[in-house]
Formats: sequence, structure tokens, C-alpha cells
Amino acid sequence: MNDMNDMNDMNSMTDLGDWTPLATIDELQPGDRKSELVDDEPVLLVRVGEEYFCIDDVCTHDGQPLTDGPIADGEIACPRHGARFSLETGEPTCMPAIEKIGTYEVQLSEGQVWVRPAPLADTLVAPATSSTQDQAAEQSVDTVAATESDPQSEAGSDSDDDPADDAAPQESGPADAVAMLEALREVIDPELMINIVDLGLIYDVRQDSDEVVTVDMTLTSPACPAGPQLVQQSKMALERLEGITEAQINLVMTPPWTPERMTDDARDKLGIF
Repeated sequence: MNDMNDMNDMNSMTDLGDWTPLATIDELQPGDRKSELVDDEPVLLVRVGEEYFCIDDVCTHDGQPLTDGPIADGEIACPRHGARFSLETGEPTCMPAIEKIGTYEVQLSEGQVWVRPAPLADTLVAPATSSTQDQAAEQSVDTVAATESDPQSEAGSDSDDDPADDAAPQESGPADAVAMLEALREVIDPELMINIVDLGLIYDVRQDSDEVVTVDMTLTSPACPAGPQLVQQSKMALERLEGITEAQINLVMTPPWTPERMTDDARDKLGIF
């Protein structure tokens, strides 16, 4: 990354052994991009405003080129499955990608754009959301999941000490909540091969009437091609339960999903530590 008004003189770049020229400074206008090879590896040079970024031109999710992916807010999206990466750090900011892409240092000198590989980091997890709305959604789904981990204490406690008790879904006994979560665990994301409960895609489960339940769920990315399949399978899984004749699935994208919503078991299976 660099500023057009802060170009380094060639004399300051005393060791050019690691640097590769990719373009002339005037070759790319703001919003332009260029695919090149560095040490036989495909890279993508991008100009955003007065700044240049250089990244590996390969999505770590499926190995597809990022060349034509949309760029917004300092991120580039994979045109195939919607995974997003920071142009500056290479970190994944949206599933289904969980590994960062390689990034390159950029220098401008003598009318050319020079790049060299930046040090790699092992950070795999996207930044956590921190808004009040995000926290409220997390508390809602955590309350439903709590009935599975300790159904006896949920059913038998008359204490007001646990604030999660007040947030529990109304008109749904603990056994019902456990049964619904277990049913939803049968729904597997076909790309990650993890069930949607452990992935953290279920935001809320509530019983609106005697035989009708409503689920608020999200996807790992808005462009997830498996979205319709997951919604339909969730509906079918719940409607197979005794006492449920209709399951209404609300697909929501707010708050956006992040890998931090996954259970420890899911993170272990995906190699996120």
C-alpha cells in the first residue's frame, strides 16, 4: 500500500533483488486492476483512489481467480462464492474462506509500481462484530443453545440469577428447544461439511403457536450458493418433528455472520485455533 504523493526515490531502494515491477504509475487509473505473475505466481495489482494494493490472485476457498471480483470498502470478493478478503492484510472477512491470501509490499519509484511478498501471518479468523445489535443476536441464539447443554437446570431452576432465563424463547419448553436444535444439526453446509448449528448460522428459534415455529438464520456469505438448499432442509428437518406442522425460516443478513460464531468443535474441524 502507498500514497501517490509519498513516492520513494529509487536511490532509497538499495536492494532491488526482491522487488518486481508490475506496471507504470500512469498505467492504472483509480478503480483499475492488472493481473501479473511474480515468481510464476498469479497476483492482482489494484489501484483504489491514490493507493495501490497487490494480492495473490487466488481465492483460498476454492482456488479460483479473484481477478473480476467486486471491490468495496477495502475488500475484494470472490466472484464465485462471495468470500471476501482485505486488500491490505489479506485476511478473510467473510466465509466460506477461512485462510488469508498472500499480500505484497508496494513501492512507487521512477514512474513504476514495484512489489515484493509481504511477511505471512497465521491469523485465520475474521474480525468480530461488536455492535449492540450483534450482541443481542448472539445472546438470543446462545439462550436457545443453553437448553441443550443444561436442560435440567433450565427446567428446574426458579432463580432469577441467570439473565439468559429471561431471554429464552417463549411458549417453547426446554425439551422442544433441544429437539429443534438437534433436528437442525442434521442440516449440513455442503461446502464446509459442518452442521448449521455448530457453524453459528441459527440466530433464533421460537415457537409462535402450538404447531408453528419460526427460525431466524443466516448464511456464511450473502452469495452462498447453498442458501436455498439450507433453508429448505431446515424447514423439512423441523417439520418432521412431532407437534410441528409448519416451520417458517427467516433468512437474515444482519448482523453479518463471522467465524467467531462457530462452536469449538466446528473450529477444530476447520483447523481454526
